[in-house]
Amino acid sequence: MDIPRIVVIGSQSAGKSSLIEAISGITLPRAGGTCTRVPTECKLSSSDRPWQCIVTLRFIYEPGGQARGQPSVVQFGSIIYDKSEVEDRVRRAQRAILSPGTSSETFLTGEPAVSREVDFSKNCISLQISGPGVADLSFCDLPGMIASGEDKETIENLVTSYIEKSSCIILLTVACETDWENQRGFEVAQQYDPHGKRTIGVLTKPDRIPAGEEALWTPYIRNEKRPLEHGWFSVKRPDSQTIQAGITWEEARREEIDYFTSTSPWSTLHFEHQQHLGTTNLTEKLSNLLSALIAKSRLPELRDELQKLIRTTKEIIDTLPRPPSEDASAEIFHLIGEFIKDLGVYLKGTPYADGLLQAIRPHQVIFRKAIRATAPRFCSQTDDPECDGRAYVVASVSESDRDDAAYIEAATFAFLANEEDARESITRELPDHYPFVVAKEYIMTIIDEWDLPAQKLFDAVYHSLHAKMKMLTKKHFGSFAQGGLHAHVNAVTAEYMKQCGEEARRRITWLLELEKRPRTLNDHYYSDYRDKFLAYYRGCRHSDRHGSLITSLQTYRAPSKPAASDSLDFTACTTKVLTGLQEIGISSKAMDLPKLLPSDPLEPALHIMATVRAYFQVAYKRFVDNVPMAIDHELVLGLERDRGLENALLKGLGITGPNGFQRCKEYLQEPPQVVARREELEKRWERLESAKKELMDLWV
Repeated sequence: MDIPRIVVIGSQSAGKSSLIEAISGITLPRAGGTCTRVPTECKLSSSDRPWQCIVTLRFIYEPGGQARGQPSVVQFGSIIYDKSEVEDRVRRAQRAILSPGTSSETFLTGEPAVSREVDFSKNCISLQISGPGVADLSFCDLPGMIASGEDKETIENLVTSYIEKSSCIILLTVACETDWENQRGFEVAQQYDPHGKRTIGVLTKPDRIPAGEEALWTPYIRNEKRPLEHGWFSVKRPDSQTIQAGITWEEARREEIDYFTSTSPWSTLHFEHQQHLGTTNLTEKLSNLLSALIAKSRLPELRDELQKLIRTTKEIIDTLPRPPSEDASAEIFHLIGEFIKDLGVYLKGTPYADGLLQAIRPHQVIFRKAIRATAPRFCSQTDDPECDGRAYVVASVSESDRDDAAYIEAATFAFLANEEDARESITRELPDHYPFVVAKEYIMTIIDEWDLPAQKLFDAVYHSLHAKMKMLTKKHFGSFAQGGLHAHVNAVTAEYMKQCGEEARRRITWLLELEKRPRTLNDHYYSDYRDKFLAYYRGCRHSDRHGSLITSLQTYRAPSKPAASDSLDFTACTTKVLTGLQEIGISSKAMDLPKLLPSDPLEPALHIMATVRAYFQVAYKRFVDNVPMAIDHELVLGLERDRGLENALLKGLGITGPNGFQRCKEYLQEPPQVVARREELEKRWERLESAKKELMDLWV
């Protein structure tokens, strides 16, 4: 949350750390320069309980500076109750922040030989300090800025990321021992607070002002030079010898007051300006300013942000698997029940694009077309490449000759009506009567090609169902991989699905065997198709043998006046024939004349062709219905029939036996990362709720 905060900035060696020590009452590390490379947040609060300090590491950014997908907040060591232990703990925390690839616990004990991985870090150390006499104040110390060097831009980018926010109070430190022109902080603060409305200046090291130059700095305290809305302050820290002698924080504050009240030119300032001297006055000003800023401009926004964070945190908690129930058996039974319920809805069919039936339907269409493509096709010439030179061919059904596309369809292979083979099959029948075995042999040739499309359909349905089954098991049991529940459920469901699949395959084989014994009770349907195909094949045969005559008869038109008796014109001849028939009492039309042509010697073969083609029409239609229905019945719906899969799960998981309860407990083990994540989110939610309550109390 963008909570108003005080950010301490300034050039290196400007006295920032000394200022923080003076305000917080703790000592920060000085060795190695690490204190200038890591942001340090100090959260101070007054309390009636004994003094304590909690050190926390906040890893919010990757080493490259980009935000982490999942921030990490880690308490670094136990609670500190002795102020003298803070310096060492913070020094170790700084090393941990600068080495994010190494476990932070490594730095809590001993002196690990680990080189820092980054020179600066946006990740920060947080010190939560509370106790009697502690000011209610929060601020952040940032690395000191430098005038030049390879780290200049890195440091200023870090400083900018804090002070560019309008809710930030800039605490600018300026060392009196250094020329103003050599100090970078004021220039940077002016970029983001050009009117000085949220900047407070602090002059440090006033005891090190060169003799005779005191008058250069007092105008700042009077806010005459580089004025700021909240003015300038000055603080003094004890010298090194006094610190080494073990001066206390309270003694240091008294010494600071004595210095400003007895040392010129500070002691000669007007009483109003003397209120800007000393750490105590600065701390009071900062506390009041921070409280006023929060109350005036941020309370309503903070309340809304808190509520949003609480809601978001609760939503994230809800996305996690529920913690294991105390009644492990009931929990397992509930999980299985919900899984079976969800699966049942999917198996019955849903009106959504990702439904099972929607996934299967394209494969059923492919199956139907594949079976339909096995329809027999007859060639018109013995040298036709599709006939392969193997048979005497009796009819033509080329695409251009078809009159009824609903009855005469294309196919993927050539079926041959071989009259010679048919004649050789005659046993005790009459010469023009062929045994049924001839047609049956041709039918078997077709039926043999149906197995592969049927198996492909089965495989497609099995694959779609298996993929959905894996998705559902992951949805319901994926969070329980730790105890093996997910793997066990996958194994049981796969085995049961395999059993259902084997039964479906047996049913497909059974249906194919049925089709290899040609018969039908659908007499009308079969007879109707046989007559239509026979008529069509006869027509094709006539077209091949008497095509020009039939074409001429189709275009015949009776003349308006009688032709000459000796005319040899086709129209005249046809008219004479029709007239002669009428004279002997036979009324006919031109298209009746082909009936006078001699009978086709291959008429029996045409009957075989019509029989085979008509039976195919009957058989393929029932087969393309029965196979998908069998797969659906045995495989798809078979998974939940008679609670089969549910019973298989109960038995396969072994949760109904004597050791069932113990197995259920083992199955419900959660991954450590889920447990840790839930605990982290629940603690965050508790903190946010607590903050909300305190904020509401303050609001009232």
